Amino acid sequence: MSKRRPKGRGPTPPRSSRGGGMSPANLQQQVMQLQEQMLEAQEALKDEQVTATSGGGMVTAVANGHQEILSITIDPEVVDPEDVEILQDMVLAAVNEALERSRGLATERMGALTGGLNIPGLM
Repeated sequence: MSKRRPKGRGPTPPRSSRGGGMSPANLQQQVMQLQEQMLEAQEALKDEQVTATSGGGMVTAVANGHQEILSITIDPEVVDPEDVEILQDMVLAAVNEALERSRGLATERMGALTGGLNIPGLM
């Protein structure tokens, strides 16, 4: 016995009201808006700054949202010609922390636009 679709269910709903109502034109428009918002957010990241310190605040590194180091400040008290290695380590630690914070900032800002979607090549 074959099952048949019951009669009298009414007319077939219009295409736009089936499957979530997303037409290709609407989808394309939303993608274009998202791209524009993402470009604006990426440009705004250039003006945002994060700061990281090491050595108890003796070395400070500042980076922007594009992972560019903007400045490095070294307290003169930490400069010891006999022990340059410790200064190098503190600079490296501060720079790496500043870059990590910058990446986190970019992920946060862009994630707000993408709703948490992992879009390859975005960041």
